[in-house]
Amino acid sequence: MCATIAKNYLVENPSIKDLYEEVFKEALYEVGRLWEANKITVATEHLATAITEGILNELYGELDIPETKHQHKVVLACASNEAHQVGVKMVADVFEMNGWESYFLGTGIPMSELVKFIQQTEPAVVAISLSIFFNYRNLVEMIAVLKSEFPNLTIIVGGQGFLHQKEGSFEKLENIKYISNLYELDTYLKSI
Repeated sequence: MCATIAKNYLVENPSIKDLYEEVFKEALYEVGRLWEANKITVATEHLATAITEGILNELYGELDIPETKHQHKVVLACASNEAHQVGVKMVADVFEMNGWESYFLGTGIPMSELVKFIQQTEPAVVAISLSIFFNYRNLVEMIAVLKSEFPNLTIIVGGQGFLHQKEGSFEKLENIKYISNLYELDTYLKSI
């Protein structure tokens, strides 16, 4: 049923970015607010997330990905201890629609493994998602490690966790960019 609604939306409005931003993001942010307010259970929240991720996978073939990609690479992961990867998956899709080679690592990647992977792939950008503000300190620690290992690496951060705080202790570091939505990301990627 949900996949049919998403496909019908794309018939009326053929923009994947609009579907992601105006439907999926808004719905998942509302689910997050309901969970934070103890109005739904974690099981209900996980169900909504799983349904959305399933639809993303089903719609992947609908993405307008250029046949020839340029040399830009991005590694995408979640902040340590995050359990939600749907947002950063949508971000990966926007990178791919802009011709980037994306390496979607999702949740649960140990920091040492992330560093090794970045050394191997040599991306231009690392994108990190923060869904729950509780994990903000973990994000700051991740950024500190990455900046120590890769001082010139551009890091993009975003996610629902930033609804509570848009900028933080990383704001003085070079090459850190907070991006609040997929339209802003698309504009940023087109400017590179």
